[in-house]
Amino acid sequence: MAKENKTAPKGGAQQVPVNYTPSLQKKYKEEIIDKLMKEFSYKSIMQVPKLQKITINQGIGQATQDKKLVEVAQQELTLITGQKAILTYSKKDISNFKLRRGMPIGTKVTLRSAKMYEFLERLIAVTLPRIRDFNGIAEKFDGRGNYTLGIKEQIIFPEIDIEKITKVMGLEITFVTSAQKDEEAYALLREFGLPFKNIKR
Repeated sequence: MAKENKTAPKGGAQQVPVNYTPSLQKKYKEEIIDKLMKEFSYKSIMQVPKLQKITINQGIGQATQDKKLVEVAQQELTLITGQKAILTYSKKDISNFKLRRGMPIGTKVTLRSAKMYEFLERLIAVTLPRIRDFNGIAEKFDGRGNYTLGIKEQIIFPEIDIEKITKVMGLEITFVTSAQKDEEAYALLREFGLPFKNIKR
């Protein structure tokens, strides 16, 4: 298991101070819990869904031809999240794709607690608005209360220096919640401020 990066990468996302509470974390405790209690008529605060973690994945399809692409992706994801990204490896051999078991084929970061909320704040306020002709994100959940957002180009993140990138690559951001139903997960992420298309109020 990779050790957590203790210092913010130079030029990347800022390190979250030990005693710092992100504004979205405060908003959840002070506003969102009450709103969801009323919207879904929960009888106990324990029933209110929570955002448990945010996982950012990058699969590098051309890693079999160029191993350096994975190293670059790892460095970029570390910059974007402010936490050391780990490599992901293939689990089987696929000769047609020149893929061998144990070969690095992507990179991943899992954010929790304050770092998770801090990343979410930047994603909503800074990153998504940088997408050209942006008109909201799709409302496709997985049926288990989790939501995955696909990003086509890593260059929308302000931490990435466009002049230094070697290849434009996409990534997936998965929001894992404790919600039992997609409807509840949608309401939770909506209240955090994720700009879904056709927001339902």
